[in-house]
Amino acid sequence: MKLTPAQRAQFERDGYLFFPGHFSPEETKVLTDAVPALYSRREAFNVREKGSDAVRTNFAAHLISEPFARLARHPRMVEPVMDLFGEAVYMHQFKINGKMAFEGDVWQWHQDYGTWLNDDLMPTERAMNVAIFLDDVSEFNGPLMFIPGSHVKGVVEARHDLTTTSYPLWTVDNDLIAQLVQRAGGKHGGIVSPKGPAGSMILFHSCLVHASGSNLSPFNRVAVYLSLCAVSNHIRRFKRPEYIAHRDFTPIELLPDDCLLEAYPVETPWKDGLPDSALRTSLERIDTVAA
Repeated sequence: MKLTPAQRAQFERDGYLFFPGHFSPEETKVLTDAVPALYSRREAFNVREKGSDAVRTNFAAHLISEPFARLARHPRMVEPVMDLFGEAVYMHQFKINGKMAFEGDVWQWHQDYGTWLNDDLMPTERAMNVAIFLDDVSEFNGPLMFIPGSHVKGVVEARHDLTTTSYPLWTVDNDLIAQLVQRAGGKHGGIVSPKGPAGSMILFHSCLVHASGSNLSPFNRVAVYLSLCAVSNHIRRFKRPEYIAHRDFTPIELLPDDCLLEAYPVETPWKDGLPDSALRTSLERIDTVAA
């Protein structure tokens, strides 16, 4: 999947691209049907909401579940990022965010690269998220909010919020958010919120400032995020567990486009539980690592 010149220009200007209905209902159902088994497991890779049993984030499903292992190699997800970077990419992070009905908490305003830089020592912002909706996303169930063009500011000042939710995040303060929104158009387009049917896809820059509100509706809003990083830009520190920030910098090998509907063989090395190595951390800086 190659981006058109118009799409590339839009991405450079706005910091994101939205592809409504990018995956068929049949393809999306393969993924949706695999989520409950993942969310039911009592393991470190499931982070639950503060004061609730609802899963907030599931990490590393591509190493546990065959449908998600195939999604991690899907050309519609991976190829546009390779196209933008002009080089091979590896999986820096894979998560299924479960903003569940009535219980899904906020994600504060932040940049993804802020976390990847501060925690993982990722050298530059040559990494980005590509996401697929597993549920219909509307104004009611906590959709993503973007500040268009905020990525051009580069890395902005952030603080490490360890208390607001169950998952620590490097967050941007309200005064700067107000400035960025005003710069992007204020009440007239300073915040946008892509909404659409299950199977829709979003590609967004790692410095794009974004957030989402809590889900007070009776409708789930589950989405899968592939955080893809240029191989030359791999992280330089293993401060976070491997199930959160991956350490295998091998370039992703793409599967055929029908890989969600056909049972192409894939490896799921963590399907029986996390290895001890996935929990180990280190504050030591690394400069070269074998793929």
